[in-house]
Amino acid sequence: MPGTLRRIFDCSARADPYPLYAELRRTPVALQEDGSYVISTYREIKDVLNDPHLSSDVRNLSSPMPPAEGGAASSFIHMDSPGHDRLRRLATRHFGPPHTPGLVNGFEGFLTTTIGGLIDELAGRERIDVVDDFAVPLPVTVTCRLLGVPSEDEPMFHLWVRDLMDSVDYDPETDPKEKRDKGVRARRDLRRCLADLVERSHRRPGDGLLSRLANDDGPDGRMADDDIVATAKLLLVAGHETTVNLIANGMLTLLRHPHVLRRLRDEPRLVVPLVEELLRYEPPVQIIPWRAAYSDITVADTVIPRGSQIMLMLASGSRDPRRFHDPDRFDPDRRDNQHLGFGSGIHLCFGAPLARRETQIALTELARRLDHPRLITDPPPYRPSPVLRGPIHLRIKQGYG
Repeated sequence: MPGTLRRIFDCSARADPYPLYAELRRTPVALQEDGSYVISTYREIKDVLNDPHLSSDVRNLSSPMPPAEGGAASSFIHMDSPGHDRLRRLATRHFGPPHTPGLVNGFEGFLTTTIGGLIDELAGRERIDVVDDFAVPLPVTVTCRLLGVPSEDEPMFHLWVRDLMDSVDYDPETDPKEKRDKGVRARRDLRRCLADLVERSHRRPGDGLLSRLANDDGPDGRMADDDIVATAKLLLVAGHETTVNLIANGMLTLLRHPHVLRRLRDEPRLVVPLVEELLRYEPPVQIIPWRAAYSDITVADTVIPRGSQIMLMLASGSRDPRRFHDPDRFDPDRRDNQHLGFGSGIHLCFGAPLARRETQIALTELARRLDHPRLITDPPPYRPSPVLRGPIHLRIKQGYG
């Protein structure tokens, strides 16, 4: 079984890891050579994600990981209750229901205009890279608008997020040191700029999320500036990678299933269940690399000792045949589709409503406006990461040329 996990992490498996996930599911909870545990079946993953005895704080591992970014505040996805719960409540007061239920709907016009503008730039081009030309610029533009980033600063945010995400896949054996250094600088510069914007918001409040968080004195008190910066980075970076992969995986899947692409052109409402099926069938986040056990826990008759690292194979769970009928078939009409694409439990993806709506509008408009699109290369080249899985390029031709 350790050999199967190694093969999943090998780049050669990136185009189709799903047969390897099927191998993993033969042993729902598998002890690895380093003492960690891999969980690969739906029910067990769901149970663990909702288990209060599991920690998202690296300090609870028996061999703690080094803190990120030289001691900078962590976002609440790396915290446990009650600290996590307070910060998430403070953030969601201004991001979604129940206090701000209309935020995503209020972005409809901006999303439609932004997506339309990006597709306008593709008109008349025979060859397109859906990733570079469309999926990459979209989430940063949307999140900058959400946060209230001044328009003159937005180009720098695009550069910082690009350099930061490039550095995630840094391999010291094959990549130039400059790639890592650019990522380090991007993290530092992004954090400083966000801190400056928060400080400016105290003096001159505005309409963006940064300003609302900086000036809110709700029932849980005010969020500290460092936590506002960490929350903004979470939306920018995690939201970027998730949405880019979801759009790219979605367009790839539609091009592989042309009858579904035709249906989407004729039935725009299909996009809602279609995106849910994409989150199950080709999820942008495939693995949660670790959780820590607060105490000894039992999962599928296996005792996992306190402090053990636990790896959750979300993409495997969402193709578990004990939970989903014919799980390797892409079926946008699938019912009872309670996938693990955005996780589960208290750490359910914070930005999921916005990522869903971005992807719904993006795929609908791409399907409607691209001229007879077809893949140039299948499978496309993939990013090295097995955790955040998606094509690094998705090159297509359009028209009859």
